[in-house]
Amino acid sequence: MQPCHDLRRLGCSLHCALGSTRPNTPICTQILAILRPVWRPHHHHPMSLKVIRHFVLSVAASSLVVFGGCANFVPGTGPRTASVEQAPQTASLRGIELINVNYAVATALQKENQARRFSSFFAQPKLSEYHVGPGDVLQIFIWEAPPAMLFTPQALSGSGLSSSGTGTVSLPEQIVGNSGTVVVPFAGKIAVDGKTLSEIEAEITSRLRGKANHPQVIVRLARNNTQNITIVGNVQHSMEVPMMPGGVKLLRAIALAGGVTKPVEKTTIQISRDGRTMTLPLEAILRNPQDNIALQAGDVVTALYQPLSFTALGAIGRNGEVDFEANGINLAQALARIGGLDDNRSNPAGVFLFRMVPPDALPWPQKPTTLVDGKVPTIFQFNLHDPATFFVAQSFPVENKDLIYVSDAPAADLQKVLNVVGSIVYPFQTLQSFGVIR
Repeated sequence: MQPCHDLRRLGCSLHCALGSTRPNTPICTQILAILRPVWRPHHHHPMSLKVIRHFVLSVAASSLVVFGGCANFVPGTGPRTASVEQAPQTASLRGIELINVNYAVATALQKENQARRFSSFFAQPKLSEYHVGPGDVLQIFIWEAPPAMLFTPQALSGSGLSSSGTGTVSLPEQIVGNSGTVVVPFAGKIAVDGKTLSEIEAEITSRLRGKANHPQVIVRLARNNTQNITIVGNVQHSMEVPMMPGGVKLLRAIALAGGVTKPVEKTTIQISRDGRTMTLPLEAILRNPQDNIALQAGDVVTALYQPLSFTALGAIGRNGEVDFEANGINLAQALARIGGLDDNRSNPAGVFLFRMVPPDALPWPQKPTTLVDGKVPTIFQFNLHDPATFFVAQSFPVENKDLIYVSDAPAADLQKVLNVVGSIVYPFQTLQSFGVIR
């Protein structure tokens, strides 16, 4: 009876090493069933049986110590549920926030995601008259009331200036130089940098008064080379769109560039202004007219065909990086695209999403102390044992570069150990069945 007692103690030691303190369990019975065929005492060949028995015991015990006593030796796809849950308390990982996701958390993130709008991020430029700058091309027309005193046909003869014969003189187009000036006959150098066209007209008129007979001046912007919007990326024609009276709105600028070359649902629009940058899906801009904002000089608009993606790891149907459309998806859709959880390995209570979150995105229980590039390293945990979590998953937004991880179930680790022990014992069972060992 001593061998059976030792066997039971060995099996229970295995089970306890894997986290249970109850020896009379189905798992303990499974362990005994694996070891009993090679452990039961025989009366024949006692010497060889003793050697075999000690060999099996030694190898099985080694498996217990290595695989059962130290979880690091059990093959796995990543940290176990408890390891992730304890991460915020680990000294080397302190500062990571662990959030058990409920409907309130998902709703807060969804609202924060929807609040990202061009209309609120960028100040709307005030419509104003065009201000001339170096590089612009101006054309100046001067009209003198009859009888002309200054711009007479005789005075214009051989000057290269053209006259319509009605007292109107057309000056050649002039590029505003780095000095910010243009030259007008009989008026000299006129400072035009930063002035509107009407201000330039008034300045020239003032200079000619007393020299010409009731002079009238018209200044036309021939070419706008300083106040433009740059359109680049996945558009038909990368170009500079000049500012126009009344302003230029975002969708009009894209249309002037020939429109986008990729599908609307897979295109994002990025606006860069004064060192600030923001990106929105084109489809969202089309749905919300408020995001069709007025652009200002110096804006850079980039149409990006940059599929968003998340990474999925662990006990799931398919590990890898998964692209999704620019308009975004929720967690339920993300889990479906990776084949769902693995029925044989996954722990439904161990579904985690890793993300860098802005500090003002959530009502934190305590103010986060650790920021990485201005964001909080956060782990979101979902317990899919709770049916209510499936409603939460349908409203929880997945963002670009998120990492979804599903941990192994505790029973999966146990089964791996049992497979190792069974692979050791099975050859001896086979030899016994053929009568080689009795």
